[in-house]
Amino acid sequence: MSITRAMTMAAGLGTRMRPLTDTRCKAMVELGGKPLIDWTLDKFAAAGVEQAVVNVHHFADALETHLAARTRPEILISDERDQLLDTGGGLVKAAPRLGDEPIFVANIDAVWRDGRRGELDQLADAFDPERMDFLLMLSPLSRQLGFDGAGDFFLEADGRIRRRGAAARAPYAYAGVQVLHPRVLRGRRIEPFSTNRLWDEALESGRLFARVMDAFWMHVGDPASRDAAEQRLTSGG
Repeated sequence: MSITRAMTMAAGLGTRMRPLTDTRCKAMVELGGKPLIDWTLDKFAAAGVEQAVVNVHHFADALETHLAARTRPEILISDERDQLLDTGGGLVKAAPRLGDEPIFVANIDAVWRDGRRGELDQLADAFDPERMDFLLMLSPLSRQLGFDGAGDFFLEADGRIRRRGAAARAPYAYAGVQVLHPRVLRGRRIEPFSTNRLWDEALESGRLFARVMDAFWMHVGDPASRDAAEQRLTSGG
């Protein structure tokens, strides 16, 4: 499948990244010599994305100024200056700009180095709109940096996933990137809510799937993980 549209979730306050976000939004925190948002947008461009929506809130003017210099992909702004809408609400507000075909959605704190085939290319190839509303990219807990939780999901043999629930530990973490079909956004109110609400609905209908990424995932969510990711990139790891 060819996916030509995407959205980057960049409106958050970045509280866990303080003090780096005292003077800039999280999307503009640098890693390896470039802002986090450019890591995401460069991955989109490499995967053939032609148009990407970016939602803005915290230090929105500075982020928009930075984005204006990009030529690939084309950037569309979803303005959340008046109200921060969380991940689900942000998607609903941006829905008119996202089209009717499957899209990539990525957090700006998900960083990795691609191998022979790009992770986004493989995610697009694995998405089946007849069976799936969502296809999440997962990372094994044993092959990541910066994620200190007990895991998010179990993966079934058919590619469907289930939440950790009451289990002490699950083997996979959500790696901050997904393919979703915009039909799941239709008819919803623009209000703050988490994408977890959409995932739970897809879980109930058996339409939430995942693919385990090949690359080493770096979750750059706070200053310590940013420094660790910087060290790994510098050392060639």
